[in-house]
Amino acid sequence: MGFNCGIVGLPNVGKSTLFNALARTAAAAAANYPFCTIEPNIGRVPVPDERLDVVAKIARSARIVPAQLEVVDIAGLVRGASRGEGLGNRFLAAIREVDAILQVLRCFEDDDVAHVEGSVDPLRDAELVETELLLADIASLERRIDGLTKRARGSEVDAQRQLALIEKIRPEMEAGSPARQLVLDAEQRATLRTFQLLTAKPLVYLCNVDEASAATGNGWSDQVAQWARAHGAPTVVIAAAIEAEIASLAADERDEYLAALGLERPGLDRVILTGYALLDLITFLTAGPKEARAWPIERGITAAEAAGTIHGDFQRGFICAEVVSYQDFLRCGGEAGARDAGQLRQEGRNYVVQDGDVIHFRFNV
Repeated sequence: MGFNCGIVGLPNVGKSTLFNALARTAAAAAANYPFCTIEPNIGRVPVPDERLDVVAKIARSARIVPAQLEVVDIAGLVRGASRGEGLGNRFLAAIREVDAILQVLRCFEDDDVAHVEGSVDPLRDAELVETELLLADIASLERRIDGLTKRARGSEVDAQRQLALIEKIRPEMEAGSPARQLVLDAEQRATLRTFQLLTAKPLVYLCNVDEASAATGNGWSDQVAQWARAHGAPTVVIAAAIEAEIASLAADERDEYLAALGLERPGLDRVILTGYALLDLITFLTAGPKEARAWPIERGITAAEAAGTIHGDFQRGFICAEVVSYQDFLRCGGEAGARDAGQLRQEGRNYVVQDGDVIHFRFNV
């Protein structure tokens, strides 16, 4: 089961610098000209989770495998992308494939780094990207209407349902409301997902600031935070250039550097965890002498479905899940202690896995 976030924004706002830091690689060219990232670059980044290290230590695991989040660096968008300007068509196709959007906004001045719009204005940039995605979504809905109308006349219930929803949401979207902000009931929301709209994807704004503002943010990032709250989106302040430096340092040097900047932890950790939360993911853990591993799953998944993320045979031959909460695993000193204390539970296939559950699956194929 893979989950991914796409890094998007205008050219020269720091997308590829951030990607390089996130992926701990120089695979994406970071250069001072538009479209230096031509094809989407993909990296897999570990999700910080202190619980995994604790569980591994208690279980005396020889190897630690964190949960991972896939990050895609997408070519910069420019005004008119919805009409194919710049690399618009390629941009829109790439963003359609991701589960959530990390939108980088430039919140720093630098005379050596040109801004495609001629000046630094993160709110204008955010609205520009949102507008282009909205225009692309509206065009996508309009292309559906003729076919749905014909099917609806033939009494196809599903086509009638889709057509009714388009008639409801199109005026709101034309007025500037992204799909993620539309007020819909559960059935309408399920139908909306079939449209694969760009503005329906969950979104976080990454305010890329200068080094001096890495710990506290600046006036621009404050404006973005206020604007984002009004639009129901989270924000993260990050100095992409600094994060690229931090990513290349040894652990002891990194801690010293962070302290000098007034940071408790890398901004990358906050980006990854925010993206993880944006996708509404939780983590269950497995632990034994060979390895301790964190497994990302969607909230609400059952024990049998969680077993399937490890291997299909686990789900097909599911017998039960032996479950210990993280706190009980820690308090009892591991699985054996939890069993002795009566804190290890046997759960059936329909048990809804909770964040931090330490699970041992029993199966027979």
